[in-house]
Amino acid sequence: MANRARAALAVAAVAALAVFPAGASASPHSNATKHKVGRGTSTNWSGYAVGGTNATHVVGTWTQPSANCSAAENSWASPWVGIDGNSSNTVEQIGTDTDCSSGAPYYYAWYEMYPKSLVVISIPVAAGNSFTGDVTGNSSGTFVLKLTNNSTGSVFQTTQTSKRTKRNSVEWVMEGPSTGLLTNFGSVGFTGALATISGQTASLGSFANATPITMVTSKGSIPRAVPSSASGGAFSVTWQHG
Repeated sequence: MANRARAALAVAAVAALAVFPAGASASPHSNATKHKVGRGTSTNWSGYAVGGTNATHVVGTWTQPSANCSAAENSWASPWVGIDGNSSNTVEQIGTDTDCSSGAPYYYAWYEMYPKSLVVISIPVAAGNSFTGDVTGNSSGTFVLKLTNNSTGSVFQTTQTSKRTKRNSVEWVMEGPSTGLLTNFGSVGFTGALATISGQTASLGSFANATPITMVTSKGSIPRAVPSSASGGAFSVTWQHG
């Protein structure tokens, strides 16, 4: 996800689709590839990545966390699954948001073929809902991005194309702003984390090169969000600091 404000997009699309508090406006939310600080750290990602070649599939399930907002707070946090972005300049991703807007929580869903603009999607989102994100891609540059609200039965799917993708990593990520406030989301658990990359189809914990990523401040001195160890296809990310 890239450093670009998207408040206008969210205001236009989210109000009719998400749990959106009266009078609230979207906080600036920008998605970007991983901004590295050091080995296993990033200023905007926390979760897991697996590097390799010819990534064709990634899937994972999470429960939409609640936004714990202070008065007048504007912040965001975003769980998603995707292909690319860990060591490339594109990301093919789908996920949800847990945000604070002027101190009020709001939630919505989206997909993005970064560096193209993020697209807010018409699927209900509420704290406590279970979501499964699924991204499938091939060598011709065709990607199918799917999001299922397991709690309501709602499904969104889109087919997109890009000739710029590397397909050299897969990710399960809780993202936040590199500069700006990370919403206090408490803890979010990912389950069913499965991928196909480098000719191997396996759960996250079975990849020898699965890399945990800790979100830190720009100087790398303070953890902001920390992943647990992965067991099979399950792990969690816990908020530490805004």
